[in-house]
Amino acid sequence: MKKTISIVAVLFLFLSCKEAEKKEVVSRKPNVLFILVDDLGYADLSVMGSAYYETPNIDEIAKSGAVFTNGYAACTVCSPSRASLMTGQNPARHGITQFEGARNSGQAWKERKRYTKLLPPEYKHHLDSGLITMPEAFKGQGYATFFAGKWHLGGKEQKSLPTDHGFDVNIGGNEAGGPKGGYFSPFENPDLPNLPEEKGLNLSMKLAKKTSEFIETNKDSPFFAYLSFYAVHGGIQTTKAKWAKYRDKAEKMGIHENGFEMERVLPARKYQDNPVYAGLIEHVDEAIGTVMKTLKDLGLEENTIIVFTSDNGGVTSGDNFSTNQLTLRGGKGYQWEGGIRIPYFIHVPWMRQNGARIDVPVSGTDLYPTLMDLAGLPLQPEAHRDGVSLKPLLHGGNIDERPLYWHYPHYGNQGGEPSSTIRKGKWKLIYYWEDLHAELYDLETDIGERDDVANDKPEIAGQMQMQLLEWLDSMNTHYAQVDPEWDEEARKEWLENQKTKSLPWQEKQRKQMLDPDWQPNEDWWGSELDK
Repeated sequence: MKKTISIVAVLFLFLSCKEAEKKEVVSRKPNVLFILVDDLGYADLSVMGSAYYETPNIDEIAKSGAVFTNGYAACTVCSPSRASLMTGQNPARHGITQFEGARNSGQAWKERKRYTKLLPPEYKHHLDSGLITMPEAFKGQGYATFFAGKWHLGGKEQKSLPTDHGFDVNIGGNEAGGPKGGYFSPFENPDLPNLPEEKGLNLSMKLAKKTSEFIETNKDSPFFAYLSFYAVHGGIQTTKAKWAKYRDKAEKMGIHENGFEMERVLPARKYQDNPVYAGLIEHVDEAIGTVMKTLKDLGLEENTIIVFTSDNGGVTSGDNFSTNQLTLRGGKGYQWEGGIRIPYFIHVPWMRQNGARIDVPVSGTDLYPTLMDLAGLPLQPEAHRDGVSLKPLLHGGNIDERPLYWHYPHYGNQGGEPSSTIRKGKWKLIYYWEDLHAELYDLETDIGERDDVANDKPEIAGQMQMQLLEWLDSMNTHYAQVDPEWDEEARKEWLENQKTKSLPWQEKQRKQMLDPDWQPNEDWWGSELDK
């Protein structure tokens, strides 16, 4: 009898300890893993409709979390959008309206010889030190903060590195917008040390390993880890094995004779059939898989919020002409949906969302207040002024209806035009600064933005245009100006060359890459570590 009582007592004690451990985990502040992929398009994942790209690890984040089907980047290009993620503010407010780099504004723009009608305005080239960023807010609440990968919001000279804006650790982040030296070690990055034993290692896996190391070091305290891949930005690279895998897959799916068509300015890729880009996406997916395994192995998966998103649409024109966004028009740099609609997943383990699809339009500016709210931390309304918490939506509720705005007074390398945009409900209006005309689209019936109904719906177009211009005025933002020396004939000739020279060249490059005997530059096949 006494022996039975003792066994019951031990069992009770064991269960009590387990319950106490469980309560300790639940009561501890949740961790945050923020995953940002550069230039990843809305349809560049199998979970978002691609039949070509393979992304099982990323898909799992979506399937266990919530998918925001109308998730938007704050800009069509990277630096402005990244600044908005950090600040919760629209680019028109924080002032970074174009990607960081030279010759993008004023008279210097003319050196690019695009012969455009307007001269883009000046803009800020780094993140303002006076802004309270998301990592600063988390750090102020006792979180260890970590950054790995692409920053592109300033550098050492400007005192605008990740460590100047709230991150305790910076691995590889500086003013660079792409992977200098390529995607395989040794890397030409002063903030990313090369190790002899890592020669040939893929950059995405390197960043993932450093992220896992940080998580393991900080497993007993709350952390905010920001994994910001350089991929899938151009110049795109992969291994020979992955190229061969996706070249063969493209052949099985059927290789089209013509793979490009003219968009308004530049040629645009018509299909998802780029085997190098597909391999690069798979590198990212595998890297994410290793970080997810680290969370699971350390018993942190039930107490870690995960965000997965991109900084702008996938590249259909310009750069490496890498992809196509299926039903969406355009891509990175463009004012249409393909340039701003992005993968946008939030996984909150204790909510059990199971891939719920949320159709409410949301922006990258919303992630700052959302993560603070989900973590039970005080919001910073004066900081994230243009974002709202999406926690009610994650609980199955609603948020107040609101318009979303974009302001890009520049010419995109990928074919975008100086414009400002408002989305309100199902309606989207784009206002062009070259000739001050507007396009109006009904996104419920015309997600491909082929049917401009501005003339058919003058009242809606007029009201939305007025609301957009009033908002811009309240931002005290900058605008492009007419170049008094504009040469219209030179511009026409440049545009004609895109049809007669650039388009055939892209077709030639595509066919070469899909040839079974294709050989890229000898210096970039990378390591055969990836078996």
